[in-house]
Amino acid sequence: MGILKTLLSAVTWWDGATLNTRLYTARKGVRVGEDEQGNTFYTSHDGKKRWVIFNGEVEASRISADWHGWLHHTFDEHPSGTPLAHKAWEKEHQENLTGTVLAYAPSGSIRGAAAPTARRDYEAWSPE
Repeated sequence: MGILKTLLSAVTWWDGATLNTRLYTARKGVRVGEDEQGNTFYTSHDGKKRWVIFNGEVEASRISADWHGWLHHTFDEHPSGTPLAHKAWEKEHQENLTGTVLAYAPSGSIRGAAAPTARRDYEAWSPE
């Protein structure tokens, strides 16, 4: 099973890094840090490129705002040592819940808990 997993990693990207990404990271990457979800962050030797190797499913919303800012060169200092100070009104980071049971469903939607109410101001069209 180990050989099959290695061969699959060469062509798949949705569950971790591909084989080429791992080779590039081993040759040219410098490990910078790791976030609370186990994602590992790297930079090139000259500091021009920055990337992440996800721990598990590749989902961009799993990266916190601190690391997102570092990845996009908004911050020069990486947040592994000293995380950014957050304001009182900011919420904790939460991954994308679309497609899960916890996804937002407004009232009246087909996924909402309550059934839609009958409307008196609407008459359904029926063809003749």
